[in-house]
Amino acid sequence: MRAQIEIGQDSGGGAVHVDVEELLATRLLVQGNSGSGKSHLLRRLLEQSAQMVQQVVIDPEGDFVSLAKEYGHIVIEGGSYTSREIEALAGRIRQHRASVVLSLDDLEVEQQIRCAALFLTAMFDAPREHWFPALVVVDEAQMFAPAAAGEMAEDTRRMTLTAMTNLMCRGRKRGLAGIVATQRLAKLAKNVAAEASNFLMGRTFLDIDMQRAADLLGMDRKQAERIRDLQCGHFLGLGPAVSRKPVAVKIGSVTTGGKNAASGLVPLPGLSTEGMEALLHDSLAEEAAAPQPQRPAPPPRPAMEDLADTIAHAQDDDAIPAAADRDGPETPAAPPPPDGSVEQVLAEMAREEGATFQSLASLFRSFAIRCRERRVPSAHIDMAQFRRLFAHASAGLERLDPSRRAAVEQLAQGVDDDVLAPFLAIAAAAAEGRNAPDEEELARVYGSSSPGRIRRLLDHLEKTGLITVREDFGGERTITVPGLEEFAS
Repeated sequence: MRAQIEIGQDSGGGAVHVDVEELLATRLLVQGNSGSGKSHLLRRLLEQSAQMVQQVVIDPEGDFVSLAKEYGHIVIEGGSYTSREIEALAGRIRQHRASVVLSLDDLEVEQQIRCAALFLTAMFDAPREHWFPALVVVDEAQMFAPAAAGEMAEDTRRMTLTAMTNLMCRGRKRGLAGIVATQRLAKLAKNVAAEASNFLMGRTFLDIDMQRAADLLGMDRKQAERIRDLQCGHFLGLGPAVSRKPVAVKIGSVTTGGKNAASGLVPLPGLSTEGMEALLHDSLAEEAAAPQPQRPAPPPRPAMEDLADTIAHAQDDDAIPAAADRDGPETPAAPPPPDGSVEQVLAEMAREEGATFQSLASLFRSFAIRCRERRVPSAHIDMAQFRRLFAHASAGLERLDPSRRAAVEQLAQGVDDDVLAPFLAIAAAAAEGRNAPDEEELARVYGSSSPGRIRRLLDHLEKTGLITVREDFGGERTITVPGLEEFAS
């Protein structure tokens, strides 16, 4: 017995079915201009097959999260997790056969593309024992499999094209059946579109897209005019899972909805011209002069363990730990360095604007002069010692109480001189239970104005095991320092 679902009715009122088992083997391409009903079609397909097969939805606009309430899909907010966690979640989804919606609407476009590419690649690379059948729906597929590079970085384009090509070309043997939806066939990579054997073509107006759609449906140029005249929610279908001959389909109703704004007409307010003008200008100057409202704090990041447990429906022993940003309890401030000491001279120098951007020789000469002026003994300090002492002062170690400062200095003993100051700044914040310094503060301590150099610095510190960096796709970064966990708790 074949597993068939009804997606709508033909022009004669007869039911049009999709064979889900055949769809798993042959894949599907959906095309139509904005407003043609692509999302409605995908939603109908997902709702009707929800109890038959595992479903994975790549959702760049957050339109399909409503499936969670009615059909039990798990929503994964892509911006809340690091790349490693996204890959781990993809593996668990394959292992436990969970139906999920990867919502990417809280990310920038290139972040959406990278997140989806990592997710799809990890699903594709799952071990053979987890190759269960699954429908993988990719909405707005022209973003993830572009025909041209556009403005995205070349490495991002290669990553996402590889992931989408693997899904459509080699996914069948791994149980993955790609369903891709696009507004324009001309913008979709040909090697991705060519792998689909089933087609549902909605309204389109551009000649190049209309002709490509007609070619896929086996229609001549004159018949292609039908595609331009299709109404919203009407599609032409063809393929082994739909129909052996082109068939016109009016997509049936759905029970869940997206978050699109209403497209119908709404009555205008019944105000006179004078009343509307007064309403627009009332207290306008005061509103413009008021300070800009602060952006609301982001919602708490869902714990990785909780989501993993939901996917597995049981406690998992190897749950991935989630590090949350938090401010620790306030600690008593350390006493200031005594007057007339080397520490005080260094602290004053470090507080001066632009001090960290000066050369080491210039700083050491200024230090020696200041010590002589204040009659502070400094002859025992050479330039190498001064460099490390100045790094301590630039990082603000004098603020720490003795126990915390001793722990930080112990960790810093083997750190190279050229990266000592930023490491100490990170470690001092960790010891006080504060969030790690931002890139601007690290750049000041490091004596650099290059954001790329700071990112390379963090990569170097992580590779050497001095810090652990966690950055989610939303750009939120958490830095922890191994060895200072007791102070951060």
